[in-house]
Amino acid sequence: MTQNNDTAPKRPNFLVIVADDLGWSDVGAFGGEINTPNLDRLAKGGVRLTGFHTASMCSPTRAMLLSGTDNHIAGLGQMEFWGGASAPWKKRPGYEGYLNERVAALPEILQDARYYTTMAGKWHLGLTEDRTPHARGFDRSFALLPGGANHYAYEPTHPDGRRVFSHWASLYYEDQQRVDVKSFPEDYYSSDYFTTKLIQFLDEQKSGSRAGDPFFAYLAFTAPHWPLQAPQDVIRKYDGVYDNGPDVLREKRLQNQIRLGLLPENVEPHPVVAETKDWPSMDPEEKKWSAKTMEVYAAMVERLDWNVGRVLDHLEASGELDNTFILFMSDNGAEGAIIEAIPMTGDVIKTSINKHYNNSLDNLGNGDSFIWYGPRWAQASTAPSAMHKGYVTEGGIRCPAIVHYPLLTQDSTSPISFPNEGAISPAFTTVMDILPTILSLASVSLPKDTFRSHQIVPVTGKSWVTHLSSSGFSVAVHDESTVIGWELFFHQAIRKGRYKAIFTPAPKGPEKWQLFDLETDMGEIHDLADEKPDILEELVRYWVAYVSEFGVFL
Repeated sequence: MTQNNDTAPKRPNFLVIVADDLGWSDVGAFGGEINTPNLDRLAKGGVRLTGFHTASMCSPTRAMLLSGTDNHIAGLGQMEFWGGASAPWKKRPGYEGYLNERVAALPEILQDARYYTTMAGKWHLGLTEDRTPHARGFDRSFALLPGGANHYAYEPTHPDGRRVFSHWASLYYEDQQRVDVKSFPEDYYSSDYFTTKLIQFLDEQKSGSRAGDPFFAYLAFTAPHWPLQAPQDVIRKYDGVYDNGPDVLREKRLQNQIRLGLLPENVEPHPVVAETKDWPSMDPEEKKWSAKTMEVYAAMVERLDWNVGRVLDHLEASGELDNTFILFMSDNGAEGAIIEAIPMTGDVIKTSINKHYNNSLDNLGNGDSFIWYGPRWAQASTAPSAMHKGYVTEGGIRCPAIVHYPLLTQDSTSPISFPNEGAISPAFTTVMDILPTILSLASVSLPKDTFRSHQIVPVTGKSWVTHLSSSGFSVAVHDESTVIGWELFFHQAIRKGRYKAIFTPAPKGPEKWQLFDLETDMGEIHDLADEKPDILEELVRYWVAYVSEFGVFL
């Protein structure tokens, strides 16, 4: 690895920013109407990755990001909460429910390479002190350990003092010490506070003994994950913007994506699939309430962007911006679930909300409201792709991503740049590629066989460095022979080149394998299973091999 001395070139810093359940077209540079000037700034000076893929839910994606390998290997083969303690997969390797020691975590690797490692925000990779970010390689961290929380740290209690949502909403750690929400400032708001803590940690480095070291910073927002909450002055900016409903919004965003060069003019979007009322069937009061949920969501995204701007300004003021590789991404597709219908937890959440929160129209977005926006607004964002978070269709796993590092991309992007909009790479990439990309830029070797006295598995992802630095992005990250699989909640998919096979269990799907050509059918509409049985048979064989290699429980 490169040594940190006076004669060696300065190693790059890294800033990875993850949004939680952000939709495909929410950011302006991806076709959205939401005010996101800072993310648009990154896109205009960088590269939008339009073929970037994650897992279909949040913690599996985070496991893949920090391990560089499949979530079924890294410990999040299934969502930790799903199935209860007696679920048959609970004792299988790869299903521990936390980032396991079969993998070397990215911050651990960089920590050993004399990087200052810091994070603020959502962890979701372990709920105990020995599984905190501090225990997995972060020198300084402020983390929400579970998957979500009230953005204002509002925590109603039962008469006996117990919190209504127990540890799900209140388990925060700074380094190895638990933090009580009662110590939070009065103006606490998740996106603001996470950003403040990250900037604090970066300032500590500058004034301390680690001042000469490069840094790896991880800013993991919980926005715009439900409950949808945002400052009222930001919400008011969107008053009336969504009064025509999700179908109109969907069409506007599709046209914007075509204009921006993100989609071909002849793209065929997947039809909206939802069990909720469509817009014409709603009465005026229902429309007001639904539109307001989208207004709050938009405000959350704008506030997230404002906080991204705070970090960019800090890096610029400290002279580190030009030497920092910045990656922005969403962890999965937009959240389209109707939360009260989620198995195991939905009824509990609904009962608690009705009793302890105020979801009147005028109160939506405040800390004592608790709302989500449902599948129709989500699919306004995921279009042209099929479905949303929780599905292994493209709407659940194809996510917006931006790379900003002109030192790498400045000579490679002009052949497919669009005026004043930055460059676009449609190459197929995955969240598992981030670890090898960062290590390559840091001149740090991938760990082999053992790491910190533990046996580890190989990294699956591939570096983007050659692709991003090649003329016109002419060098692929993954060639046509690459096979990638996905599975969660028994939803299954396998992809090789342009073809993808999907198995969606009943009642959400046909309970059989379907085949789609993603080069001609981005919306996964036209099933080719009967037309191209040989290709489907080949992909199913690859699926069987994937299940065996990665220990998938089915």
